[in-house]
Amino acid sequence: MCVDLLQTTLCLPTSPEQLQVLCAAILREMSPFNDLALSCDHTPNTRQLSLVASVLLAQGDRKGEIRRVSQRIFKILENRQPEGPSVRPLLPILSKVIGLAPGILMEDQTNLLSKRLVDWLRYASIQQGLPYSGGFFSTPRTRQPGPITEVDGAVAADFFTVLSTGQHFTEDQWVNMQAFSMLRKWLLHSGPEDPGSPDADDKSELEGSTLSVLSAASTASRLLPPRERLREVAFEYCQRLLEQSNRRALRKGDSDLQKACLVEAVSVLDVLCRQDPSFLYRTLSCLKALHRRLGEDPGSERALVPLAQFFLNHGEAAAMDAEAVYGQLLRGLPSERFHSPTLAFEVIHFCTHNLALFDPHFLSLLRLSFPSLFKFLAWNSPPLTAEFVALLPALVDAGTAVEMLHALLDLPCLTAALDLQLRSTQTPSERLLWDVSLRIPSCLEAFQDPQFQGLFRHLLRTKASGSTERLTPLHQVLKPMASCARVTQCAEAVPVLLQAFFSAVTQTADGALINQLALLLLERSDSLYPVPQYEARVHGVLSSQLLVLCKLKPSLVVELSRELLEFVGSVSSIHSRASVFTCVVWAIGEYLSVTCDKRCTAEQINKFFEALEALLFEVTQSRPLADLPCCPPEVVTALMTTLTKLASRSQDLIPRVSLFLSKMRTLAQNSATSSVHSEEGAESIRTRASELLTLLKMPSVAQFVFTPPAGVCQPRYHRDTNVALPLALRTVSRLVEKEAGLLPG
Repeated sequence: MCVDLLQTTLCLPTSPEQLQVLCAAILREMSPFNDLALSCDHTPNTRQLSLVASVLLAQGDRKGEIRRVSQRIFKILENRQPEGPSVRPLLPILSKVIGLAPGILMEDQTNLLSKRLVDWLRYASIQQGLPYSGGFFSTPRTRQPGPITEVDGAVAADFFTVLSTGQHFTEDQWVNMQAFSMLRKWLLHSGPEDPGSPDADDKSELEGSTLSVLSAASTASRLLPPRERLREVAFEYCQRLLEQSNRRALRKGDSDLQKACLVEAVSVLDVLCRQDPSFLYRTLSCLKALHRRLGEDPGSERALVPLAQFFLNHGEAAAMDAEAVYGQLLRGLPSERFHSPTLAFEVIHFCTHNLALFDPHFLSLLRLSFPSLFKFLAWNSPPLTAEFVALLPALVDAGTAVEMLHALLDLPCLTAALDLQLRSTQTPSERLLWDVSLRIPSCLEAFQDPQFQGLFRHLLRTKASGSTERLTPLHQVLKPMASCARVTQCAEAVPVLLQAFFSAVTQTADGALINQLALLLLERSDSLYPVPQYEARVHGVLSSQLLVLCKLKPSLVVELSRELLEFVGSVSSIHSRASVFTCVVWAIGEYLSVTCDKRCTAEQINKFFEALEALLFEVTQSRPLADLPCCPPEVVTALMTTLTKLASRSQDLIPRVSLFLSKMRTLAQNSATSSVHSEEGAESIRTRASELLTLLKMPSVAQFVFTPPAGVCQPRYHRDTNVALPLALRTVSRLVEKEAGLLPG
């Protein structure tokens, strides 16, 4: 009943317009319907038809609604009578039809709409409209309307466009504005199938400068086919918009409209030149002038994105160097306008959308510009995280990987520095873009202190420098800003970005780069900006990625033995970065063997054993419990397991580790240990010690389990129950169960 009442109200000619709009909106939200009774065949006026058609299009074309709507609209468009119904309400519906089903229009309908668009764009009135009059005090002696003016107040000397101004507009002027808003979509629909179509190939022969002038003169003829005539009119319209955008607007609203029209005009010109290369040389001069003006006109930076797109599509054909445009887009714009979310999305979307079109030179420029692009990410991290995850594989290469990893880990610190940059440069009259509740005079003083200028310059650099700086002094100076909401949001995005970075870099990294990245993980694990919970999240990613690097290059442990010994030789590493420490210890036990690297020696194994043995003794027995935080049971079990693995490869160490494991098992059963570790943690330590002791009683079995031959990884060792591995596992299981049954207690 509710749906029936809504439909009846929508179709009733006497219903108030606001009520009909509301009914149509409710019906669209409730769509689709199985038994909708609406029809666009008998609606009395175009305004009501547009509302009914919007509901029909929301049904998803299950019963041919799109075709019926388009036929009804084109039947109205065929009427050329001035007193006919206004088509203004129908243009948004027609644009929706083109988007939903572009192939539904017939050739004659396509030509008809192209002709109408030519009329609407080129021949709108240049006189202002009459003001609305009515009521008792209206008089027939109303002053005649004046001419349309430009944004700077001058009388318009050319045809009407969306940038023409006046007190009141006529119906055809409103249609002109709406026609321009749907022009690009229609050109894309009605143009050649692709730039390599026969039509485009024929015209590409006219790309010489002299022939282009002749082509321009000939295409100005009104005898052109409808589509080509529309392109010519669209070109003239966009040129007029570029000329109008040069004028100094009297009102801020008109100034904003100029900037928006610049973006759309350049995008339309790009489409025209792709469809008809004869427009290319007529367009280049005005776009070069536009680029020069963009550097002088603050606030018009958004036009750089379509301008860069134009040069990317046509730069080779026009034989021009667009590096200045790309440099301004990728370096200057992010550094100056990082706080604009619209610009941030458009620039990053430009990069991700055109990855397949970038030549090696542009890719090199893009990779070197990552410090500037990261400013967009640091300031707008929640909405841009997914875009950067897609972009990172293109940004990463061997030359920038190390510097980029530093930049990702310092991203929250960059957010804080950008906040300070805004606070120190923006005038009080501008809208505040930072958290005014956060008072940080010490941070602002540090930002202007010559002592820290070098570090801030490095953090805010615009291109990759190849150098890395330890920003630990800035971490301390900017600590009051660590709880800022924007900094916290950025910190939450870093683990996701780190995963994307390592997924990309491990695809192409060579041995030397893997070593560099592994060392960087160890170095930076205790040098992070102190945002709440940031360190724990990042450590989780770094530890897992360290294992990935070791798996990619098993010889890494032997090659970095000195650095790893230094890392595991300090108790502080356990308490400040337990997850990373655990993974390092596990990697030592897994990959410090002759199987992984022939250069591994018994001396290296003994050195690691002694260092880990001393460390395990220190954290479990020698220090009073109150001096240091409790060592996590996961670290204890990892240390015991690695010591056992190393002993199985150098069997002279088996008595030492067996004695130590016996002490650990006894210690885990002690009530004092239960008060330090949870009951579950103490039980895991006791169980692991018992299992390792049992294996060490059979050194050959222990060596087979802890250092299996390479062939064990082949599938047949896991599928065939009669081959060595399943048989060995069953044997070991029986022995372990037997030994466990003989243990006291």
